Amino acid sequence: MRLPTLVFTVLLTLSPAASSRELIRGNGPEPATLDVHRCQEVACGNLLRDLYEGLVTEGADGAIIAGAARSWRVSDDGRQWQFRLRDELCWSNGEALTAQDFVASLRRAVTPQTAAPMAQLLRPIANASAILRGEAAPESLGVTAVDAHTLHINLDEPVPLLDRLALPIAMPVYLPAIAVHGVEHTRPGRLVGNGAYRLSGWTPHASVEMEKNTFFHAATDVAIARVRYVVTEDAGSELQRFLAGDVHITETVPPKPLPVLRAQFGERLRISPYVGSFWFGLNLTREPFRDNPALREALVLAVDRDILTRHITGLGEQPAFGIVPPGTRGHAAPVLPMAQLTPAARVARARERYAAAGYSADRPAQLEIRYNTSTLHRKLALAVAAMWRQTLGAQVRLRNEEWKVFVQNRRARVITQVFRGGWIADVNDPLDFLATFSGPDNPLNTTGFADPEFDAALTRAALLPDGTERTALLTAAEARVLSAHAVVPLYFYSSKHLVDDRLEGFAGNPLDHHATRWMRWRDGEAP
Repeated sequence: MRLPTLVFTVLLTLSPAASSRELIRGNGPEPATLDVHRCQEVACGNLLRDLYEGLVTEGADGAIIAGAARSWRVSDDGRQWQFRLRDELCWSNGEALTAQDFVASLRRAVTPQTAAPMAQLLRPIANASAILRGEAAPESLGVTAVDAHTLHINLDEPVPLLDRLALPIAMPVYLPAIAVHGVEHTRPGRLVGNGAYRLSGWTPHASVEMEKNTFFHAATDVAIARVRYVVTEDAGSELQRFLAGDVHITETVPPKPLPVLRAQFGERLRISPYVGSFWFGLNLTREPFRDNPALREALVLAVDRDILTRHITGLGEQPAFGIVPPGTRGHAAPVLPMAQLTPAARVARARERYAAAGYSADRPAQLEIRYNTSTLHRKLALAVAAMWRQTLGAQVRLRNEEWKVFVQNRRARVITQVFRGGWIADVNDPLDFLATFSGPDNPLNTTGFADPEFDAALTRAALLPDGTERTALLTAAEARVLSAHAVVPLYFYSSKHLVDDRLEGFAGNPLDHHATRWMRWRDGEAP
């Protein structure tokens, strides 16, 4: 039943109607990978939501809806889940996709050799923790195929499972391609997915092209025939491309006063609340921050967040002293003394802690802020460096890196000092934010924060259903990491995009996920 892929591709390429229906989307930095199990960033997540589909997926408004599974049921204790797959479910090469494919894919996700950075999100599945530690075989994972169309999942922790099953880490991978091509299975002509689109081209540092997957179960409802994601690390350049009609959806909007943007773009400017936090991380494993909480506290105190959100970002972001954004489901923010201080009192306290750390005008702290290429990141780094110089007298240099290099250096914790950080929620849960600081071997723990009591609180919370006890544990855990000054919180995100006014189906949602399958050009107005 294999598709005559070459014939299909040629016909689609030659079709004038197909090329005229192309949607061009800004997507930020070059995606690090298209391997669903190795993706941990927004740039690759956007692409994977078009190329793959989990058992469940997200509608245009972000609500969880049926995906590869058409229905499911859960036991009263929340630990036993059974999914019924859609009939005639196929991979993008035309081969049948079965429940066993999901079993094999989930096993790969938690196998230590896969080194999946988001595998911890699957920890609630029975035996996943032991497998991740290398103490049990992947075959012992609590996922079984009852038959070709029925999947059973057994949980150790009664978490809201559906949120996690919509993530790339739970999407199915086509193992025959991995067996033949290894890490190169993500290249055009090799990548086999099950989403609304199939990969047709990838020009490094330029664009990723996709075309409609005719084997997708809802292909008749997919209106956009071709989509091209372009690398847009510079927000100013992206804006110029939008104005020229070379980009239809921007990844972001360059920092300008909101009234100016409203006047210029009207309804094309889309701003929505977004469950995400931006901070500067501090590497706690090396000098000058190791064993120096006074210096870390001074840096946290010496930032004027109102100035940053009013004059640098300026698009609805909220000043942040914490890590978990307001509005996150089941969250209660800890009471932070520094947030209660006046700006003048914070400055005085910052200078006091800087001196206590052993620094002065004659012995200024030598600091480096590392960030990945982005107009906004550079402006923020410049502004924070100026605040640290003005308030404390610190000498600060900036280091800009290409995304992949930046990610590798940040994760290695060998040469970083201060670095651009933050977290966009995978699932709407405080635990999702706090888990990035858990465990010294956690690849997401880029600060190297290590606190057994913090880890124990998260472990305990993970076993509890939503409620006051769980919320209290997470609040206490957030207070611990903040009191250690592992990060310099800066602001809570808003999502902001420019969207071509001929495009329909782009809806704001808390996780800022916008799969192309929900969009269409208004009749007669395709570019």
